[in-house]
Amino acid sequence: MRHFMQQVRQGAQQISDGIRQAFRGTLTLINSADDIQKTQVSALADDTLQDVELMQQFGLTSVPPAGTEALIIPVGGKTTHGIVVATENGSFRVKNLKNGEVAIYDQSGSTVILRNGRLIEIDCDTFKINCKTYHVTASAGADFTTPKLETSAILTAQGKINGNGGMAVQGGNGAAFSGSITQTGGGFTTDSDVVANGKSLVSHVHIGDSGGTTSPPK
Repeated sequence: MRHFMQQVRQGAQQISDGIRQAFRGTLTLINSADDIQKTQVSALADDTLQDVELMQQFGLTSVPPAGTEALIIPVGGKTTHGIVVATENGSFRVKNLKNGEVAIYDQSGSTVILRNGRLIEIDCDTFKINCKTYHVTASAGADFTTPKLETSAILTAQGKINGNGGMAVQGGNGAAFSGSITQTGGGFTTDSDVVANGKSLVSHVHIGDSGGTTSPPK
């Protein structure tokens, strides 16, 4: 019986030795054109694997740069049927995050970091949003630190517009106001005419003391 059990253990060990366990490798090439990305993996002992599937979570996808470390699971214990289930690249990963914080990053250094305290930080050179409707509710306020804030069409404010650096309006049909306008602390200068209630400041006339009308002001 002892000899039989020894043979059973040896047979089981031989079977186990023939099944490859999970192993680490390095990604060298990525093909992201297919429905599932395929990668070339450099494994241990100079073993190069071709067309290894790179499995990722739904809704999240990335193309890891060459040199990224990977964990490969051989499906059925066969190296040729391996899939990449996790990747890591310490050269670009956002470091020194605090417990509970989350970051999205890329090779160029752009980051989106979900900080503790309900703070989201985005760091990039150009930030683009393409949508039909963009709605922001900032109950406490919204601040922009920028030398220029521009819209390609209409800018509408439901409340008062405050300006501390002056205002310049040009082109289009000019500027139109309704309601009272109050101007203090300076003068009003124009190189054209001013019309108030149908009366021209440039060409208006007055009734003369001896009848007739005066000439327009010069």
